Formats: sequence, structure tokens, C-alpha cells
Amino acid sequence: MENQNQNENQMNIELSEETALGVYSNLAIITHSPAEFVCDFVQIMPGMPKGKVRSRIIMTPENAKRFMKALIDNVQKYEQNFGAINDGDLPNMPPMNFGTPNTMA
Repeated sequence: MENQNQNENQMNIELSEETALGVYSNLAIITHSPAEFVCDFVQIMPGMPKGKVRSRIIMTPENAKRFMKALIDNVQKYEQNFGAINDGDLPNMPPMNFGTPNTMA
């Protein structure tokens, strides 16, 4: 019976070859409305006049909160294995406003 419950709780997730390659991002811009969070993952290259959004993820507020908790958990696990992540030298980015509340990660 226990094995049957395990099989019922499993989920198959497909990962295409193109998606598996991933994209590089060195800036995340996060905006929200009452119904959704929009996370734009941007690549900015030094000396270039503008960045390019490489990926946009749209999720419900509930899933955004779950994602935040999962990210916190994974950063803690990373730091337990590899040491503290130094975030003291990160440059202060100018505020960006795209017509929604000012938020940035």
C-alpha cells in the first residue's frame, strides 16, 4: 500500500534539451500586481548601453511565496556546504520603475 501511495504522489516533469541549457542572468527585476508576480531575468554586459531580458517567469502570489521559501532554503544549504555568500560588495543599482511598485532583486 505504501508503494502505491508513493506512485500516486510522483510527478513526471519534462525538460527539453533547449531549456536544459539554461540562460545566464546577472539581474532580476521583479514586479507585481494583485494577481501575479513577474520576474524578468536580464543579462547586462559591461559597456553595453542596454540589457536584454533573457527569460520572464509569471506566477501567482502564492507560488511566488513558495519560490521565495525554496530559494531561502537552498541558499542556506549552499552556504552550509560552501561557506557564506559575500553580498557586501554588490553595487547599488539605480531604482528601476516600470509602472509598477519598485522592486528589484
